[in-house]
Amino acid sequence: MRIHFITSITPAAALILLSWTGIPAAGQSTAQAGPGGRQAAGTSGPSKPAPRTPDGHPDLNGYWKGTRDTVPVGNIAKDLPGLKLPLTPAGEAAWKHNVTATIDPESICILGGIPRHNASGLAFRILQAPTRVAFLYAYSYYRLIPVDGSKHTEDPDPSFFGEEIGKWDGDALVIDSVGFKETQVWADENGSPHSDALHVVERWTRPDADHIHVETLIEDPKFYTTSFKYSRTWVLGRPGEDLHEFACSENNIDRDHLGFGPGPIRPDGTRGYLDPAPLPPLPAAQK
Repeated sequence: MRIHFITSITPAAALILLSWTGIPAAGQSTAQAGPGGRQAAGTSGPSKPAPRTPDGHPDLNGYWKGTRDTVPVGNIAKDLPGLKLPLTPAGEAAWKHNVTATIDPESICILGGIPRHNASGLAFRILQAPTRVAFLYAYSYYRLIPVDGSKHTEDPDPSFFGEEIGKWDGDALVIDSVGFKETQVWADENGSPHSDALHVVERWTRPDADHIHVETLIEDPKFYTTSFKYSRTWVLGRPGEDLHEFACSENNIDRDHLGFGPGPIRPDGTRGYLDPAPLPPLPAAQK
């Protein structure tokens, strides 16, 4: 699939930006960009305190990139003993279905949703205002969270990010999400499952000027025997780094050749072959 990037912002993001007023600028870090802008090295030197907005809350605005110490990236079992998810029998069956009979939804331009995006290696931007907080993602997705005292509706329409309600708990932005879709969804990049009973609670904090942290509580009584947590930290991007337009379906000539599942998963929870076979030698004419 050919990916088309230009230095502009998506229409959805532009509409959000047009509705924003008074967003203070955040300081930038000295992090070094990793391959493809997906992973970053840690910052050098002592970090400054986290900035605050005029209403006194931590300022979460910024372009945030993953760090190389998030291992294995893309795996919601990262913090569990033995990287083993507490699957119910139904969850085990759903996992087997995902890895043997479904194509990665993001590879066919379906939204990744939550908790997958919290485990992803891709960067994102936060736009924070007094009554709304927006997350803009590298695949041109966005989520818009009310922080105005709203409550969950009685029967929310299922969606990939769920019905999201935000509130401040001290210096933590807490996002409570219910009402998820149950088809064409992976909970992470390894094909882990979730059902429509999924309940996600995120606690976002900014411990200093250069880092943002999330603790994600995942509950799904259909597919998991107990709730569990996934935590990680991102680093603030360098000046000039930001999201760019991404056209997922443009010239998507490889769609019909995609295989089922995430591919091989190593014992350490990362994706890839343990001992990949060497490439065959080039034909004599190409040497």
